[in-house]
Amino acid sequence: MSFDQFAEQVRSAEELAALIGTPSEFSLRKELKSLDEHMRRFIAHSPFAIISTHSSDGRCDASPRGDAPGFVQVVDDRTLLIPDRFGNKRVDSYRNILETGRIGLLFLVPGFGETLRVNGHAALIRDEAWLTPLTAQGKRPLVAVAVEVEECFLQCAKALIRSKLWESQERPDLQSLPCAAEMLSDHVKMPEFDVAKLQSLLDEAYASKLY
Repeated sequence: MSFDQFAEQVRSAEELAALIGTPSEFSLRKELKSLDEHMRRFIAHSPFAIISTHSSDGRCDASPRGDAPGFVQVVDDRTLLIPDRFGNKRVDSYRNILETGRIGLLFLVPGFGETLRVNGHAALIRDEAWLTPLTAQGKRPLVAVAVEVEECFLQCAKALIRSKLWESQERPDLQSLPCAAEMLSDHVKMPEFDVAKLQSLLDEAYASKLY
């Protein structure tokens, strides 16, 4: 895509630096090559993370992962394990990992402004000795993502402060937002999956198929 409708595109790192500026020494020095005790504790408190991957032809994907706090296991200061949980079997993230072996993670802790960013190599594993401790609600994952940490750092809270994400009194008005079943019905355009049918399927999945 050429983005021809945009007349003034930033086309180089030099142009970007001239426009935005350069990071301070503080911003650069906060990046670590392994997880320290603060980061390990952050991950232990996190019930939600976003996995970012890309395919060999450049297609990008960002996928949510969530479970009880600490569901991502810290094996050591360079290794994480992310268990698979029941999903829709698209496995976009997993296919990308098989192709490129790269991953980016963003960990969130409810009520906490800063987030934790972790980037590195990734592989899919199915060793029973590693998967069994990741069992949840009696369900052992079929696979897990092993992450070799290359860089990790805290991201400042500005985005979460601006979005008021954790402020319950600032919840957006959802009356103008269609329900998920309505959106999905319009997306798939399959007559056998009308809104009522999809809502029933979603309710059942959320009630009995989380694990």
